[in-house]
Amino acid sequence: MKLSTSLVLAALISSIGLSAHAEGRLDKIKSTKTISLGYRDSSIPFSYLDGGKPVGYSKEICDGIVKALEKQLGTELTVKQVPVTSASRIPLIMNGTIDLACGSATNNAERQKQVSFAPTTFVTATRFVSAKADNIKDLQGFKGQTVTSTAGTSNIKWLAATNAKENLGMNIIPSKDHAGAFLTVQAGRAKAFFMDDVLLAGLVANSEDPEKWVISDKALTTEPYAMIEPKDDPDFKKAVDDAVVAMIKSGEIEKLYKKWFESPIPPKNINMNLPMSESLKKALANPTDSPDPAKYQ
Repeated sequence: MKLSTSLVLAALISSIGLSAHAEGRLDKIKSTKTISLGYRDSSIPFSYLDGGKPVGYSKEICDGIVKALEKQLGTELTVKQVPVTSASRIPLIMNGTIDLACGSATNNAERQKQVSFAPTTFVTATRFVSAKADNIKDLQGFKGQTVTSTAGTSNIKWLAATNAKENLGMNIIPSKDHAGAFLTVQAGRAKAFFMDDVLLAGLVANSEDPEKWVISDKALTTEPYAMIEPKDDPDFKKAVDDAVVAMIKSGEIEKLYKKWFESPIPPKNINMNLPMSESLKKALANPTDSPDPAKYQ
């Protein structure tokens, strides 16, 4: 029976698609001798620019992963640094533009439907930063007010849901990045910036007048951080996860933590003086990629 041109073309496209799908990230990285890492420009101290160069805690963890992959694959790799935002990082993992997102990403059940995560290497919580002079202690203080959070984050999704559930009537401004969100508050266009507390601490510490700002006391959510990986690629996930676990067991993660959270860091040599939390100690003692907040409490 003679096949129509359209059927032949459809079969060819299907074959190409299956072939492309069959090639995992490890195969691609080995054949191209290149790995693409997504970095953030203002997620202090996880991944940010210092003199135009990506630096930070997550960036160095990814550097360790690259070294482990080079050893496993038996080849030196060229590292492509790709800028990403909270909104773009997951789509860029999914479409193959980047192989790992090295920043401040919350591992949650909803995101795990689209991507995978390496073992947890930080645990934080959603809080808000506002002007100390405003003396706002809780969510009720923002009724009818304008606030901000970063687009594409779990924080802004939680904020929108809570705003609706508790009938707060807040006007929520999505900001492109963390620096822009804090600038919105500094300029008086929003009363508060809702974000992970460690990121707020970094922004406040590096601001012109840190004493002007206050971070709320009450933890509103629990957020385990990890590097974002492609979904449904078990070989690549195992290679990355094994590398992270090895860094945890060797004490390298603890050294990096002290470097970025308990020592002066660029660009202003400010020390965040943030001792390791009990939640993170628990996660490092028993490495996990669980998105369940209860696992870290």
